[in-house]
Amino acid sequence: MVNLSNSTSSLIEDFLEYLVVERACSQNTLISYKNDLFQFSEQSGLSNLKNVKPQHIYQYLEHLNSKAYLPATRGRKIASLKSFMAYLHSEGFIENDPTDMISNPRRYRNLPEVLKLTDVQKLLDIPLQCSSTSEAMRDAAMLQIAYASGLRVSEIVNLDIEDVDFETESVRCLGKGSKERIVPVHQKALSMIDLYLSKGRNRFSHNKSGALFLNKRGTRLTRQGFWGVVKGYAKLIGLEDFITPHTLRHSFATHLLEGGAPLRHVQELLGHASISTTQIYTHLTVEFVREQYDKAHPRA
Repeated sequence: MVNLSNSTSSLIEDFLEYLVVERACSQNTLISYKNDLFQFSEQSGLSNLKNVKPQHIYQYLEHLNSKAYLPATRGRKIASLKSFMAYLHSEGFIENDPTDMISNPRRYRNLPEVLKLTDVQKLLDIPLQCSSTSEAMRDAAMLQIAYASGLRVSEIVNLDIEDVDFETESVRCLGKGSKERIVPVHQKALSMIDLYLSKGRNRFSHNKSGALFLNKRGTRLTRQGFWGVVKGYAKLIGLEDFITPHTLRHSFATHLLEGGAPLRHVQELLGHASISTTQIYTHLTVEFVREQYDKAHPRA
């Protein structure tokens, strides 16, 4: 049995945390992914996954083919490996993704959860309705920027103060693969950030951290911390069962399309490399279009 390095174990744990916060994966999915990745690590003979090469992937595929796995199980193991390698590549741990040559196993893609506008408003308003503390100011600013910009959770927690431009009403963020993009932000969200910066943030900061959103220790808020904040407020307004870490991002995209924004523009705002990823949101607007049709058609 290969003695996995602390580095490899740490990379897998980081990836599992990413699955929880960025993709809202269930506990069963996390267990399956963890088992799959440790199986690959042991079978490949690698003590450090940063050294993975295409030949290791080919050997693993041959290993899977030699086993009596059901097609669904084999497909999941391949999907686990591809997701992990894509994560390592996007985070800069490996220079190239060695699974690029593997086609994705076919699977049903669930449509993302999207909130109604009235529920979005409830979620955005609840922090300062409950409290006037520095935490409430921070939380209100985070929720506002999440819905105003459609940023990923990781992009929100990685924002620095200097990334917010009040003059151009925009934020600068680093997306997947360290690709920088500028996203416009409306005035209400900027006003909430200004309130937090002027009256709330200094109560967190005990150092010279440039991070925008801080925890009680005065350090950068984590993805898990952000997710905990969202879940807490969602529970207060009865939306806990409908909220995932990216619900506000999904709602942002869907509401823009419902309002008539071109698909290409939404793609740019979300930071999607492929427009096919953005197209999933067009399915969510069908119900909206039907409602508008029923209201507007004269039925002569």
